[in-house]
Amino acid sequence: MARASRPRSPWRRRLSLALKLLVVAAVLALGALITAVYVTRAQLPSFDQLKSSPNGQMIRVHAADGTVIVSMGPSYGDWLSYDRIPKVMRDATIAVEDRRFNSHLGVDPIGVARSVQVRMSRGRWVQGGSTITQQLARNVFLNNQKKFGRKFREWILALAMERKFSKDEILELYLNKVYYGGGAYGIDAASRKFFGHGADHLSLPEAAIIAGLVKAPSNYSPTADAAAAVGRASVVLQAMQDTGVISASEATAADPKSVALAPEPKQNSVRYFTDWALPQLELLIDETEKPLEVWTTLDLNMQRDADAAVRANAPNGAQGALVALDRDGAVRAMVGGKDYVSSIYNRATQAERQPGSSFKLFVYLAALEAGKTPESTEIDEPVTIDGWSPRNDSRRNSGQVTLRTAFAYSLNTIAAKLGQQVGFATVADMARRFGITTTVNTHPSMVLGTSDVRLIDMTRAFASVANQGVAVTPYGILKVTANNDVIYQHQVDRSRVLVSPQVAAQMIDLLQTAVNTGTGRAAQIGRPVAGKTGTTSSSKDGWFLGFSSGLTTGVWMGRDDAKPIAGLHGGTAPARAWHDFMIKAVANRPIEQFETQVTLPEAQLEPDAESYYGGPDNGLFVDPDGNPVPGGVPGTAPQGDRQSPRSEHLELDDDGNPIIPAPQPERLDQDWIDRVTGRDARQRRPASPPPGNRPPPSATYQIDPRPNQ
Repeated sequence: MARASRPRSPWRRRLSLALKLLVVAAVLALGALITAVYVTRAQLPSFDQLKSSPNGQMIRVHAADGTVIVSMGPSYGDWLSYDRIPKVMRDATIAVEDRRFNSHLGVDPIGVARSVQVRMSRGRWVQGGSTITQQLARNVFLNNQKKFGRKFREWILALAMERKFSKDEILELYLNKVYYGGGAYGIDAASRKFFGHGADHLSLPEAAIIAGLVKAPSNYSPTADAAAAVGRASVVLQAMQDTGVISASEATAADPKSVALAPEPKQNSVRYFTDWALPQLELLIDETEKPLEVWTTLDLNMQRDADAAVRANAPNGAQGALVALDRDGAVRAMVGGKDYVSSIYNRATQAERQPGSSFKLFVYLAALEAGKTPESTEIDEPVTIDGWSPRNDSRRNSGQVTLRTAFAYSLNTIAAKLGQQVGFATVADMARRFGITTTVNTHPSMVLGTSDVRLIDMTRAFASVANQGVAVTPYGILKVTANNDVIYQHQVDRSRVLVSPQVAAQMIDLLQTAVNTGTGRAAQIGRPVAGKTGTTSSSKDGWFLGFSSGLTTGVWMGRDDAKPIAGLHGGTAPARAWHDFMIKAVANRPIEQFETQVTLPEAQLEPDAESYYGGPDNGLFVDPDGNPVPGGVPGTAPQGDRQSPRSEHLELDDDGNPIIPAPQPERLDQDWIDRVTGRDARQRRPASPPPGNRPPPSATYQIDPRPNQ
């Protein structure tokens, strides 16, 4: 008789059911995983597509001749196919990053288990157990957030990539796309950055250094921390020895300390230009992903000459800046300081300084537009306007003079009178019309340049005068291409007329006189030049701005802390720097004559230091804001650091006021005429006037176009 079977216990039935459910769940999960992997595999880009996709936006900046001057953002070297990648580089990467790379399916269970164990022991994620395939998936498709959702997607992608690509293809993609620090993506870019040569012939210690960078590029960069880089490379070499790809003797012989690093590229003055031009891309284009080729207006030869001119002429302890604009506004050279490495502050575009007499450009433009001409006359005499009493640097007045004479010798009394006649607000409006973007005050002293301006704005204003009164807008970017498609092309706007051509021609007439017979003589370059000096109180700032042969250049010099500089005048160091730059910059350009020939100023002013150098402009009797100070009457001494160095040599009368010397007898020395016009006796066109006679104010002289001998 068969024995009756014992009924199964409830807990066994439950366990059996749970196991069955787990098996079903596992099967379903596996099925879902396989489905997800193959769906992802179908959606993955091809190998060629992954090769061409960038890791970030790269910007290469070209000079006007096509030379690449700066590379911004990620840098990429040559793409190295698997067979061109040195074996030591492949072995070093696998040894330190993923020893089981050739055997796992994209995710390494052992590595994951080790990562979880470390997480449990330390209470935070220290290592992710990521395979090379996972790192590639993360770098190309994901981000670096340590979250399970992102990690799970990384696993799916890694498994899918292993189904679609071979191990050699995955390693090739990885080594050409992974980030190695310093902006370098891929082993070739890293090798060129750190060692100065391509990655196709890396040595063992070099390969160990590069392979060690992946874990923490900023920490182990050989240019940032050489000791850390060497220590990490030693870890890589030991890993290679442990995996058997190199012997102990090879590991010992491969000394990372012996590796010669490529020198860091020098940062030159070109960076002043690119720092100014590149931020404008945000306003010009919308492309933020594709690699960009930016074609600029910068002329490298002019840039080198500009840099040399500023360095050679800026006084000790002083800074200098230069901007050169072509007739359409193209920036051909920009120097923001004597040394970009020591100071990236761009004094050409950022610094705001007082322009001194160069601001008289706007005073005379307003006067000419109001109906004055270069031959109009004014009385050079003591004048007081709202308690402000300007005086000429020569400490004398010359009676009736033409505007040509007043401009050539930078007579402050005449500038003040003109400002009062046309209205100081009108002068300020003229400055804004010509591109001055900083605040312009309307105190009477503003005619002498007491409002802060930027060099690039002042250069723009002079360029607009040279352009017959049509607005010139500085620009540095010619065009931008993305994957060879032009996405931006600069268009020059010639529609904005600022003043009539007649007013511009008259202003150019005055500017020529200032260079040929007045304060800007040091800027003569043997061809027609028009320009103006500017010097501020106590010689804190020196300016020269002028144009010739279609090129307009502005130069500023001074100290960043605005302390006085002995001997700094607009007609000395700034004019010499302008000369040194321009004589080379326009050498290959045709000589262009202005509409009006050079006309000598009236002869009643005997040349003095102001005539040659442009002494400090008289902002006397005003406070730093341009307001009159007590005692601001003619003959009183200026206050504080606004005191002219000449005032201490003046004799005082019984009331303590300076005794102003009487004007010297009027005379015009023919030798002096020859000197200022660059001619010798044989080159004179008009006959010499009889002794004791003065030529009429309208007398003109032809200037020999050859440089002075």
